[in-house]
Amino acid sequence: MIRKLHEKFTKKELSPVEYLQEKLSLIQSQDSIIGAFIETEAEEATEAARQSEVRFASGAAKGLLDGIPVGIKDNIVTRGRRTECASRILAGYRSPFSAHVIEKLHAGGVVSMGRLNMDEFAMGSSTENSSIQKTRNPHSTDYAPGGSSGGSAAAVAAGFVPAALGSDTGGSIRQPAAFTGTVGLKPTYGTVSRYGLIAFASSLDQIGPLTMTVDDSRLLYEAMKGHDHRDSTSVPKEAYVQVDPSPSKLRIGVPFSLIEGSSPEVMKSLHETIEFLKKETGAEIIEIDMPHQKYGIPVYYITATSEASANLARFDGIRYGKRAANPDSLNDLYETSRTQGFGQEVKRRILLGTYALSSGFYDAFYGKAQRVRTLIQQDYLRAFEKTDAILMPATPTPAFKLGEKTSNPVEMYLSDVMTVGASLAGVPALSVPGPSQGMPIGLQLQGPFFSEERLFRIGEKIEKAFPVKRVSLA
Repeated sequence: MIRKLHEKFTKKELSPVEYLQEKLSLIQSQDSIIGAFIETEAEEATEAARQSEVRFASGAAKGLLDGIPVGIKDNIVTRGRRTECASRILAGYRSPFSAHVIEKLHAGGVVSMGRLNMDEFAMGSSTENSSIQKTRNPHSTDYAPGGSSGGSAAAVAAGFVPAALGSDTGGSIRQPAAFTGTVGLKPTYGTVSRYGLIAFASSLDQIGPLTMTVDDSRLLYEAMKGHDHRDSTSVPKEAYVQVDPSPSKLRIGVPFSLIEGSSPEVMKSLHETIEFLKKETGAEIIEIDMPHQKYGIPVYYITATSEASANLARFDGIRYGKRAANPDSLNDLYETSRTQGFGQEVKRRILLGTYALSSGFYDAFYGKAQRVRTLIQQDYLRAFEKTDAILMPATPTPAFKLGEKTSNPVEMYLSDVMTVGASLAGVPALSVPGPSQGMPIGLQLQGPFFSEERLFRIGEKIEKAFPVKRVSLA
């Protein structure tokens, strides 16, 4: 889609300003139903689109992304603009700097459209934990768009923007992509800088794109990736490993024992895709055993909540965050500010993480979780010795209804059962829409470190075979 837009801009068949105004009009008329955008930055976006139009008129366009509107998840900062993580505690916060990915995209002429809704501090699987508004799935507004990047996925699925940025900690790009029929990428850990991403769990968080097509995901990823000295976990260019993007004999691993509890419609979609890959691409399907993946959810939630407890300690009403009025003491200031500022799910995860890190429990919980995390990483290393990529559902079911899981946090956590493994291992994972008769179903491709291009090429084959029925809100 982005390549076609670039061609139209180049041939003067459509201008960046005209395209932006189309999108702003659609958002104005329809987003009151969907609730994807917290705030559109119409004035700034229009000026950026005008500058892009001038570049196209003079034949000096910056590249394929010049003039392309992109929505930004509300935990990725832009200098001088509000970023609140959909939380009361950061209400009105304006960043004094821009995230590395924002710098790179703006350098390529991307037009920032505004802030997209999310689960507060990226903690959730349905975008129902936002303190600002509820986001709905454009395919059926009674259903959740997934989370925590639900606003980003919904904005793309609704046609408000051709692409959006999200963040993925345990599946927060891939799960909403699956629910909304969009494409979502969690890159290899360290290939995209976390600088300017407000932290949830630092050893897991990754910024990635949500797009309409696999090629659009490729374009965004290529524009964002690269070493950044401001992020200590950023991978230097010389450390990248070359991965063959098109093996002569494609070997696809499927962990059938891990996914056997998935819903019938999800399994049907998976098997149709397997048959397509075998017949049309000659792929060899190999059943793989990943014995430690069954521990993924407890390992992930101990790791993520522990890191969240440490990262969110800074929001205390003094260093960062809303300050409670008229406290009785310093301790009362901390307690009241955090009680008023954080939502229920964030409080739950801070308490869980603080407990797991506390004296006497650290080795029993956090330490043990890290040892099992190593075993999960070894599962992947062994799997990739005999396969080129892993194929599995992105979620065990299609989208669930809004309110269906809010009363049972554990059931909500299990929405991430298919996605947490790749996050714990740090490997890349791509969610692409699979065949479906009703609500969208996402299939997940996982590959070795730095194998994004291989995943894109396999994903494009699936995308071509099973096109998604797009939402039309206009």
